[in-house]
Parts: sequence; C-alpha cells; structure tokens
Amino acid sequence: MVMLLGCLNNAVTLSFVFQQVMSVRPDLHQRYVATCQNLGQPENPFIAHVLQEADKNDKISWTKGITLKIAGNNHLVPVQRVTGDDLQVLASVLCNSVFVTGLDLRFNVLTDAGAKHMATFLQENSTLRYLNLMFNDIGTSGAELIARALHRNETLLYLRMTGNKIGNKGGMFFASMLQINSTLEKLDLGDCDMATQCLIAIVTALTQNKSVKAINLNRPLLYSQEEDTTVHVALMLKNNFSLVELHLCKHEMKNFGVERLCEALYENSSLKYLDLSCNKISRDGVKFLGELLKRNQTLEILDLGANRAEDDGAIYLSEALALHNRTLRALSVVSNNISGKGLVALSDAMKTNMELSYIYIWGNKFDEATCMAFSELIQTGRLKPNCTDVEPYEVDGHVHLAELSHGLRKHYYWTPSYGEVTNKDANASLAIAAVSEHL
Repeated sequence: MVMLLGCLNNAVTLSFVFQQVMSVRPDLHQRYVATCQNLGQPENPFIAHVLQEADKNDKISWTKGITLKIAGNNHLVPVQRVTGDDLQVLASVLCNSVFVTGLDLRFNVLTDAGAKHMATFLQENSTLRYLNLMFNDIGTSGAELIARALHRNETLLYLRMTGNKIGNKGGMFFASMLQINSTLEKLDLGDCDMATQCLIAIVTALTQNKSVKAINLNRPLLYSQEEDTTVHVALMLKNNFSLVELHLCKHEMKNFGVERLCEALYENSSLKYLDLSCNKISRDGVKFLGELLKRNQTLEILDLGANRAEDDGAIYLSEALALHNRTLRALSVVSNNISGKGLVALSDAMKTNMELSYIYIWGNKFDEATCMAFSELIQTGRLKPNCTDVEPYEVDGHVHLAELSHGLRKHYYWTPSYGEVTNKDANASLAIAAVSEHL
C-alpha cells in the first residue's frame, strides 16, 4: 500500500513538472543579453533578432521544438554573420534549452575556433537533432573536434558540413565517427575537398553502419581514372540495407562505374534516391541503368543531370519506364544532349507509366515535337506544373517551353527565411524521399 501511494505521488509530481515545463517560455533573448554581459562579448544583432522572434513563437511544443535559422545568406535583411565568439555565447544560451531542436548556421564565418565551441555544445546538449554548418570556414582540426563530439552525442540526427574544406584528413575523422555513432541518420559531406582515401574509408564504414539513411559525398578531389571509389561504393551497396539516399555528383564516373553500381543495386532493396549528376556517363552507361530499372523495385528518384545520355540513352530509359518499371517517381535528365526523338520517347513513357510523376528536361535540344508533347502532358493534367522544370507558352501559333526553377533539390543551398516550404512538389526530393524533417 505504501509503495502504491509512493508511485502515485511520483506520477503526480512528474505530471506537475511536465506541466510546468510546458508552460515556461524559452526567454532566449533575455538569456542571450545576460550571457553577452557576463562573457564581455558584444551582442550580434542578427542573433538577437532571431532569438526575439523565437520567444514570440506560439507553436513551440515539448515534442517538436523549433529550429533557429541564423543563416548568413539571409536575403531579406542585412545580417552580421556569426563568428566563433558569437557561437560561444549562443552555445551557452542554448545548452539547457529543451525547446531548440534545430540550428541553421549556414554561410557564416565559423572557423576551427568556432568548431571547438560547437563540439563542446554537442557533448553537453541532449536535444539538438539538426545542425547545419554548411559553407563556413571549418578546416581539418575543426572537423576532428566535431567528429569526436559525435562519438558521445546520441541525439543529433542530421549534420551538414557541406562546403567546409576539411580535406582528406578531416574526412577520415568522420569515417571513424561512423564506426562508433549509431544515431546520425543524415550526413552531408559534399564539396569538402575529400580525396580517395577518406572516401573509401567512409563507404567502408557504411558497410557496417545501420543508422545512416542518407549521405552526400559530392565533388571529392579524385586524381585517378580507375574509379576505385565507385567500386567500393558498389561493394557497400551490396551489404548496406539501411541507406535510402546517396549523392555521387561530380565523381568523374564513367560507364564502367555505372555498371558496377547497377550490379550492386540488383541486390539492394533499400536505396530510393540515387544522384549521379555531373558525371561522364554516356548512352552506354545509361543502358545499364535502363536494364536496372526493369528489375529494380526500390528506386524512386534518379538524377542523371549534366551527363550525356543523348537520344539512345533516353530511349533506353523510356522503354524500361513504359514497359517494366512502376516504382520510379522522379527522373532528371537535365542537360544530357537529348533531342526531340529521346524527349518525345520519355513523354510517351509517361502516358503508360502513371507512377512517374516528376520529370526534369531543361538544357536539352527542344524541337517542336518536344514542345507539343510536354505541353500536352501538362494541359491534360498528366504532368503537374509543379512537377517539371518547363512551362509551355505560345507565340504566333507555335508552342515553346520556358524554364521553371523547379527541380530535385531546389532548396539545397537556400530555404525561405520565414515559414516552411509550402509547395514540396516543386522540390521532388522533399516530396518523395525526405529522410529528415529538415531540409
């Protein structure tokens, strides 16, 4: 009886504490001003403004939390970019804030010194799930600090290091982290100047890692024509059944590498999003992808932008999509030297394949037949205006196509400063395979 009363009292106490926490406003701005005074640091007006707006946010909840958008490329107001000293103050303010679950610090001037403050914050904070450090000035030593912090951190789900020149050595620290961390779901290491050694180490770690669902390895610095890294990626795909999204843009990939990837993807049943844009894939390589699509029942997004599929490659894809594949939902063949013959074949495939809903074709050779074919798809409602990058218009009785800014990754570098992305259809990667709740 005494134990039962004790349990009831504990339950009442926990309920009371929960209600108290729910009723407390974050008051981040006041704490920021006080911390600046205590540390003798001047206030950053942009940070102060963002924290004031967060304090007014009526949508803050215990379960969802908020993301502080302190991006240095804010297009609406002039901003004072965040430095390492600014981050030291901000980290102190946010250390015990349960309401802040996301932090967007892209396009600021954080260096390795700032990375040290961020690493300390990651070790102490237990609520942050999203961290965007895209295009700062963090180098190898900063990468080491952040990667080591993630050995212990058990809450961060999504990290973007894009554009920080961490180099090959910095990439190796993240490869080691992937062998230990079992929480991180999405990691963006694109444009980080990584080389062959760390690229192979990362994909080798992913052979065993079961938590990462999406990874960006775009634009490494590769000096070999042997496609060693692609071979290792293929080996990883044969053994990894948790990866959903893979970006291999600017890997100098040729037809040999594509064939190795396709061989692996015959055995893979998890990958939904494959980005092979800006490589050296010709029509023969696209033929391997066409054969893959005839049998693969998993891929939903395929990005072949800025390759050289040409008409033959487009026809290979259209045959697979028209007659066999019913899982691919988005295809990009932007800037692939495709003329009317190949583009019309793709439009015809959409008439029989109702699953293919997003197609991006700008940068190819449009003739009158192409313009008529895609105009018909749009006017009949088969292709929604937000699901393609062209829009028909008429001049002197002739139909032409104009470019729209829609695509697979419209919001990769920039997102609205206020509010959420309202129309995800214009950005197929969000509408179809949004691995994380954040961009």
